[in-house]
Parts: sequence; C-alpha cells; structure tokens
Amino acid sequence: MTETPALSRARRAAEYVKGKLADRQPEKALVLGSGLGAVAESIVQPVTIDYSEIPDFPVSTVPGHAGRIVVGELEGNEVMVFQGRFHYYEGYSMEEVVLPVRVMGILGVRNLILTNAAGGINTSFEPGDLMCIRDHIKLTGLSPLRGPNIDKFGPRFNDMSDAYSRELRSIIQKAAARTGTKLREGVYAYMTGPSFETPAEIKMLRTLGADAVGMSTVPEVIIAAHSGIKAAGISTITNMAAGILDQPLSHEEVMETGAMVKEKLLALIREVLRTL
Repeated sequence: MTETPALSRARRAAEYVKGKLADRQPEKALVLGSGLGAVAESIVQPVTIDYSEIPDFPVSTVPGHAGRIVVGELEGNEVMVFQGRFHYYEGYSMEEVVLPVRVMGILGVRNLILTNAAGGINTSFEPGDLMCIRDHIKLTGLSPLRGPNIDKFGPRFNDMSDAYSRELRSIIQKAAARTGTKLREGVYAYMTGPSFETPAEIKMLRTLGADAVGMSTVPEVIIAAHSGIKAAGISTITNMAAGILDQPLSHEEVMETGAMVKEKLLALIREVLRTL
C-alpha cells in the first residue's frame, strides 16, 4: 500500500529525532502545557532538539511553550519530554497538532503523560488544583483521524473506552497519595479556542458533566489510543471558567498559576515515573 503523506511526514521527523538520540530508547513521554515547561529542567544528561530543527515539524507560537524536545533521565527512566505543544487555534491542521504523538509511536514510546492548563468548571475546584483526567468530551466535529487511515498505527474505527488508561490513572492516584498531593479526578471538555468560553458555554459543559475545560490534549489522546500508547492526562486548574467568578479571564493568569504549581506537579510526575 502507498504510504500516506501523514505517515511519511511522521517517519521523516522520527528518523531525525532518532539520529540525535544515538542509543537512547525512551519508552515514556511527557507533553508539557502552558506554564509547565519547567518540569524539563530536572532532566539529567539532556539531549535537546528544537522543534525548528526537525523536518516538517511545526513550531510553537504560544507563550509558555518553549518548543523543543528534551530527552534524558528522570527518576531512573529514559523519558522524552515535549516542552510545548501545537494547537488547532494556532492555525495548524489536526495532522500537525498530533504529529508529536505519531513520532512517539514510531520511536517506541509506550506510556504518555500529557499535562495542560485548564479552566475549572466544577465549582468545588480551586485555581492551583491538579486534576487527573478520567474521560473527555469533544464537541467539535474535528478529528485527527479524518482522512485515509494509517493501518500501521491502528484500525479505522478505534476504541476509546480506556483512552485515559485506568492503569496509569491508578498509578497517578497512588503517587499523589504518597506525596501528599491533593489530586482531583474529572472529565475534561475540549474546545478549540482561542477565545475563552462564554458563561453560557460553561453552563452547558457543566450540565454535560465536564469538570474542566481546555484547548488541547484531546486530539493527542485520540492518536495515542489509535497507536496503542497508554495515555494519561493531568490538568492544572489555572483559573475558574467564565461566569463562575466575577472577573475577566487572561492567559497571564494561566501562566502565573502554572508557575506556582510547577513544583507540586514535578513532585507528582517524579513519583509516577518511579513507579513506572
């Protein structure tokens, strides 16, 4: 069968990254969201690859996304850390948004933890809380699997019943208990942005059962599920969503809260990696 353009693009990017890693073979990966890139600073003996170096790779345009891959050791594990991601609202196609996860699959990554900054919909949440994602709601009809299926990765119609791996969620919850980290669990709603949601939209999402809302993660999880990669998501609740508090929303608030919780998130991720 003729190789699809999406597969060719992913393979070229993966071959470039593999060439930079020599004999390193990370089987675990992290994707770091807005304001959370400092986690990568704890990597030992890092190999750093700027997104701009990689053939056909997009470049992060959002503040708080450094735009590079850092590979090295963290808690005895070889990990591949993506310091920043791509969003549909930046003007990228869904194929470009999920390209890093396709590259991970080709390189042999088997476990993926995605972090993001999210707005709290559940009124019992507070800015600075961490939420382990149990499931998601995707209201947009956009799908990263639209178009010819890449049979090498997975089936045309892939199962999403355990997209947020129960096994990884259990590991994260136990790690939170050991580190004394307050950890929420809930449903993440995906909206494409870049506008923050309206109060009416937040009311709708709460009625549907969402606990937090954000502009990332879901396309990546869909591709991870399609590729047989176990995935988990941790949201930092950086602000309460529109209409909950009588104040405007801003990306500056997202960044400030992300900076405040980075040590708490790093401690949790370190403990998770020790278990993995």
